[in-house]
Order: sequence, then structure tokens, then C-alpha cells
Amino acid sequence: MTHHFFGHPRGLAILFATEMWERFSYYGMRGLLIIYLTQHFLFSDERSALIYGAYVSLVYVMAIFGGSLADKYLGQRKAVTFGAILLVMGHFGMAFEGSGSKEIMTYQGAEYQLTLEGRGGDATQIILSDTGKSEISFNDDASQMIIADPAAVGLPGVIDTASYQTHKIREPLFVAILYLSLALIIAGVGFLKANISTIVGELYELGDPRRDSGFTIFYMGINLGAFFASLTAGTLGIVYGWKYGFGLAGIGMLAGLLTFLKFQPWLEGKAEPPNPEKLKQKVFGPINVEWACYSSALLIMAVAIALIMNPEPAAKLMAGTGVLMFIFLISYSLVKLQGKERTRMWAAIYFALAQIPFWSLFEQAGSSLNLFTDRLVDRSFLGWSVPAPVFQSLNAGFIFIFAPIIAWLWVWMAKRRIEPSTPVKFSFGVLFVGLGFLALVAGMKTTGSSALTPVIFIFLIYWIHTMGELLLSPVGLSAMTKLAPPVAGGLVMGTWFLYTGLSNSLAGVIAAGTGAETIGGKIINAAAAKATYAGVYTNVAYVAIGVAAFMLLISPIIKKWMHETD
Repeated sequence: MTHHFFGHPRGLAILFATEMWERFSYYGMRGLLIIYLTQHFLFSDERSALIYGAYVSLVYVMAIFGGSLADKYLGQRKAVTFGAILLVMGHFGMAFEGSGSKEIMTYQGAEYQLTLEGRGGDATQIILSDTGKSEISFNDDASQMIIADPAAVGLPGVIDTASYQTHKIREPLFVAILYLSLALIIAGVGFLKANISTIVGELYELGDPRRDSGFTIFYMGINLGAFFASLTAGTLGIVYGWKYGFGLAGIGMLAGLLTFLKFQPWLEGKAEPPNPEKLKQKVFGPINVEWACYSSALLIMAVAIALIMNPEPAAKLMAGTGVLMFIFLISYSLVKLQGKERTRMWAAIYFALAQIPFWSLFEQAGSSLNLFTDRLVDRSFLGWSVPAPVFQSLNAGFIFIFAPIIAWLWVWMAKRRIEPSTPVKFSFGVLFVGLGFLALVAGMKTTGSSALTPVIFIFLIYWIHTMGELLLSPVGLSAMTKLAPPVAGGLVMGTWFLYTGLSNSLAGVIAAGTGAETIGGKIINAAAAKATYAGVYTNVAYVAIGVAAFMLLISPIIKKWMHETD
């Protein structure tokens, strides 16, 4: 008897559920991460953004290694299982937060603690002394600290900020747990992400007309997980405590792992190791090939920890890797390929590079845009101050609504021979990400220099960026699979993920430029912070629009290189 899932192989159901829970855990943690780094560990905005950028970029880059190990040795099923186990460990590790870092103010020889009551943008800045506590605030230019109850802490009501110094004390054990947990997640996603998509493809025979719709169903699982994670884990983490948000992300990943383990028979033997006997061969001592593959996660984690702990050189290393990869790809195309295969390879290289301006701005959602929403947006809705991470659900929500419309639009235009070419779609994707930031900057200017930005402009930027994503992301992945020479399919897809990772690293560098002065991870000069955001976002928007115009100009050349492939 043949079992089906909405007319598809029933194995699609297990992959849909596993990926949905994996994305739930990933986006649940991602929505909290930048705020957690700035408020709980008291890292500066700049360092937090670079750590975030290094983390997200490594998630994509390590997928290349996980995919290669699965193709050659482990098979996708074992790789996904192992990756899910690492992810469960990493997400639950994030729930071990300790008592938090401390910011100590030294004033006239005495020490006081500056901290927050609560989490997120609605937290209150306070000062603690041996005698009590008081709320604090700052004047317009942040030149003076204003103490609401000076008698409670034994201080004057107003203190010049130039008259005191601050330093931060962190708990080394919990900082180490943070780095270890991020490394586990990086390694886990590296083993799982690319391989679970490969299993979806293996469920269908070549030429099966259900393949595209199967991937569409799978893609909806990704967005379903992302949507509910931002709503639930984001709310728990900000309202009730970091450990609850991160813990829920861990529970989600555990649900994904258990689902995959229980229903593996539904895969009907797909995604098994290419050579099971080879896995048993000894490498050294009692370690066989299979365990050597698993042990490679330790190397991935060591590299990840080193780069997350030193995010400044990590960004330069990623950029250098991108340049070397470009030289290698061009050399490969000239030496190994010829004719149409060569120019198609050039088109694939172009698309891999052309995604960089898009993702480097789009991925501000989890870093600088998340902090901006937390600190400088009026998030009140029906009497509830909505936690900033919740707004990251807008992207997935808009995809639910508009992806079917865009898919229908391409079919409608194709029938009338007016569908834009892939290079043209790409250029408009980059244009939209620039326009999104200009819309947000326009929204900032509707209120005073230090006033909160109306929340409608956060809805607007997410909608514009989602439209750009639908023009670029699925179109780009489809083009890469079509353009890849038969002898270099893995290389081409690896290139896409590598430059996606490079984009996220650049996103961290851009986000670092929006950094503001904070106490307890909360800004003290709203006007200066708002001006910095407006300046950075305006500049990157104009760069994106200029790049989009250039991409549109050369689109006929790229289309010619594709040889009607699209």
C-alpha cells in the first residue's frame, strides 16, 4: 500500500515537520540574540553586531562541509540526525544564562551598579547602591545623569556623565557557554540544513511533476516555523526571561529531532550512505570513517568559537575567502569548461555575487533593525507593548500571503511572453531592499529628533524587503541549479551558500556602524542614536539602488550568458 502526504511521498511530511521545528528553534533564538548580547552580556552594539554577523555567516558556510560529508560518506539521513542532536544541545545551552554581567560606575571613589529592570526596550535603567536603588534617565544630549530618588542611593540628583567612569564585569563561565552553544548550533545547522533539502529532492524520480510543488510545501514549513518562533520565543524571552525564550527554542528542536527519529521509515530507504561498508573502515585506532565524520564537528566548532570570539578579523577573513573563491571559480571556468558551459558558469558566479548587496541589507532584520525596533519604535498595539523580536514574524507572514501571488504572476506573464528575465528580477530584488530602508528613514523623519518612529514603518520595511526576497531568493536558487555544469553541481551550490555567508558577515559590519552609547544595553541619547541609524540606512540604501541600476544595465549580457536557460 502506498502512503501519501497531500498527494506527495509521505516522507515529505517528516521532512516538513523536522525543518519546521529546526527553523522554529533557529529563528526563535535569532530574534533574541542581539538584544541578549547587548543587555545580558553588556557587549557594545558594535561587538554584538559583529558577533551576530560572524555567527549567521558561519551557519551558511559550514553547510558546505556538512553537505560534502553527507554526499561522500554519511548519507543525508545520518547527517541530519547528527546535526539535529548538536542543535538540541546548542539551543538548550543558550538557556544557561547565569546572573548576568554587571556595569559598575565609579563616582568620587565609590562604586555603584548601573543595570536594567526588565528586558528589551521597555526595561527601566536603574542605579544600585548599598543603601537602595533608583531609576535614572539622561538629559537630551546625555551630558547628565538624572537620578529619580537620589536619597535612596546617596547621590546628588544630577551627575555630569564626565564625572564618573564605568567598567563591566562578565561571568567567564557563562560567556564560555554562550560561545560553545553558538558553535554547537553552527555545526548542527551545517550538518542539517543543506542535507534535509537534498532528501526532499530524493523523494521524487527525475521528471516527477510533483517535485516543484513538493519543495513549495517544504518551503512553507520553513516559514511556518519562523513565524511562530518570533511570536512565541520572542515574547517569552523578553517578557518572562531569556532562559524561557531560548529554552522554548530548544524544545522546538527536540521536537524536530524526535519526529525525524520516529518516522525515518517513511523515507523508504532514501538518503542512506553511498557506501555503507566504507563507513566501517578504520581511520586510526578504534575510530572508523563514520565517527571521523562526526568528530569533524569538533573542528567546525573550534573554528566557530575562534571566529565568534574574534569577530573583527572574522569579517576580513570571510571577505578574503570570497575573493579567493572568485579567482578559483573564474580559473576553473577557463581551464575546465568551454562553450556554453563556460558562460553559464559565469552567469552562476554573477548570481552568487549579486546576492551580496541584497542579503547584507536584508539580514539587518536580526541585528541593527531588531535593536532599532526595540529602542526607537513606538511598539504599542491595543495597549500592549509588543516585544521587538515579534516583528521578525512579519517576513514569514508576508511570504505566506504574497508568495502564491508572485508565483501566479510569473505564470501569467510567461503566457504573455512578458515575464522579466532572471537577471532583471535580481536587479529589482536589490532595488527593493534599498527602497525599504529609504521608507524607514522617511518614517523616522515624521517625528522629532528623539521621538519614537511610528510602527507602521516597520511593517512597511518588512513588506518591501519580503517582496525583494521573493524576486531574488527562489529565483536565484532555481537559476543556480539550472546553470551548474553536470561536473560541478556541488561546487556551484556551495558557492551560493559561501557568498550567502559572506553577505551575512558584511551585514554584521554594516550593523556595527549603527552602534550607540548605552547603559545596560539601552541607549542614553535617543537623538544621536536615531541620527546614526538614519545616516547609515540612507547610505546603504543609495548604494543598493546604484548597484541595482548597474545590474539592470548589464542584465542583457547575463541573460546571453545563460543561453535561454531561464
